[in-house]
Amino acid sequence: MLIHLPKDSDAATPQPILFLFHGSTGTGADMLKDAKLEATSDRNGFILAAPDGGIPAGKGFVWNIPGVPTVTGKIPGPDDADDVAYIKAAIDRLASEGCIDRARVYATGLSGGGRMTSWLGCVAADRFAAIAPVVGLRAGNPQAEDKTRPDPTTCRPTRPMPVIAFAGDKDTVNPIEGGGAGYWQYTMHAAEQRWAQLNACGTAPTTQWVTAYVYEERYSGCRNDADVVGRITVGGKHAWVVDNEAMWAFLKRYRRE
Repeated sequence: MLIHLPKDSDAATPQPILFLFHGSTGTGADMLKDAKLEATSDRNGFILAAPDGGIPAGKGFVWNIPGVPTVTGKIPGPDDADDVAYIKAAIDRLASEGCIDRARVYATGLSGGGRMTSWLGCVAADRFAAIAPVVGLRAGNPQAEDKTRPDPTTCRPTRPMPVIAFAGDKDTVNPIEGGGAGYWQYTMHAAEQRWAQLNACGTAPTTQWVTAYVYEERYSGCRNDADVVGRITVGGKHAWVVDNEAMWAFLKRYRRE
């Protein structure tokens, strides 16, 4: 796990931390280069952590999301590394050393790392204050009998989870319309709707343009103010289609109680 400390950070004060998860067959080092979040970390004063996944694949690693095949087609088994346990242990160690503020732990990631980010929102809501999947928003595994819908039994967060997700409408790997690989199938909109249901969002979703090429779908009126937001880049492909400052502005609003 690579750790980036923000410039001029006060070592005596616990800092917020953002975990950055690489795409399938990638590495934490590659993800740091692609996302360019170190400058955002320096400007805003948060720690950036870029781990490697626990399952070797290709020239890098993939993440262990139980019950879901990786890009190799293999479903992780009991002998594969437990990435959720690893991340939880990393949080505990960094918090025990006084490095990080447990109430301000966040996650983001690209593609397979976005799916890992979503999975942590489902199973580790007691550790994360908010999540920001990139071209990888999920809300649990696809249903066995209807893969166009998320299976509610596979995503049961213990508290409302604020979500901001980023995607491109020309992504052919994880298309926002669903389909593709076995781990994808249901649409990004279905994932947003499920998170809004989990967060008990009480108002109808709104859509607005935030730039000439980016529009935002937002569910608000949610329990604990845990909004669910999808930002779609017109013409965007399977890449880091993120306004890093906008992402951090959303995440930092939230603290885990």
